[in-house]
Amino acid sequence: MIGLMLMTIGTFLGAVWAGESWGSYWSWDPKETWALVTILVYTICTHSRLVPKLNRPHWLFILSIAGMACVLMTYFGVNYFLVGMHSYAS
Repeated sequence: MIGLMLMTIGTFLGAVWAGESWGSYWSWDPKETWALVTILVYTICTHSRLVPKLNRPHWLFILSIAGMACVLMTYFGVNYFLVGMHSYAS
């Protein structure tokens, strides 16, 4: 839950910084999009305990693996495999 809170705050502050620097808060860049996907996956993961069918250990495991895969894609995959403002791919 702390990681989700920090990821959300970081994405929000990044949007504020982008608004000041480039004049647009959100431009659907791959890094921004994957940050949003990561927040949504971890939000589903933390709220799955409220849904009776998802309140089982194996669902938490699956959602946690999906969340970690999204984090890895956000920090490494976008930089090296996708083209955008935050990437090193050519």
